[in-house]
Amino acid sequence: LCLPEAFSFIGSAATETVAQATALDGPRLETYRALAREHGLWLSLGGFHEAGAPGGRVYNTHVVVDERGETVASYRKIHLFDVDVPGGAVLLESRSTAPGAADAVVVDAREALGFSFGLTTCYDLRFPELYVALARKGCDAILVPSAFTVPTGKAHWHLLLRARAVESQAYVLAAAQVGRHNAKRESYGHALAVDPWGTVVGDAGPDASPALVTVDLDLEKVAGIRTKMPIQSHRRADVCQLLR
Repeated sequence: LCLPEAFSFIGSAATETVAQATALDGPRLETYRALAREHGLWLSLGGFHEAGAPGGRVYNTHVVVDERGETVASYRKIHLFDVDVPGGAVLLESRSTAPGAADAVVVDAREALGFSFGLTTCYDLRFPELYVALARKGCDAILVPSAFTVPTGKAHWHLLLRARAVESQAYVLAAAQVGRHNAKRESYGHALAVDPWGTVVGDAGPDASPALVTVDLDLEKVAGIRTKMPIQSHRRADVCQLLR
């Protein structure tokens, strides 16, 4: 079960975000660990405000918990949303949040769940090199818990998710915040699932009420697409060096 970015708190000021942050072994996440144990579910808890980052800030941490409530993996969001949104607000995530170290985190859950998946968060979606790195590690799916703004969501949400799915030749599963949170924040919604050919196979839509979308992952499709169009073996390392 995938929850969106900032699933446990969305404030109206950076000071609120920092003040309510807790450690990953604290009581707030224990509530979700208990839910995982009670229902026998793995949980993708994207965008948890983890206390203890440098400069009195937090980390935006994507935590994966297994059916026993144990932490399987965590990923601290790399790319921070410091943007003057066209037609929207100025949002400076770095006021409250420190970036994580560059890492491509893949969870090998093939024995427990039947597939492996990579971890990203929201604004990471605009940086395809991270998704290429995850794809090269062979993951079957990539998770993108998000809280996209309405202007950027209307313009780019479906486009970017489909592009990342095609580039990585993996399922892209994006839980999403929706509706108005406070006077300053409103999220686009449309929690989305995209298959490795870029086809949208699940869309929760724009309604502000809670929604649940279930998706079956066809791993034969993943393997077939990668075999017929082996783009990872065609990728040139010398071109990637141009990013330096």
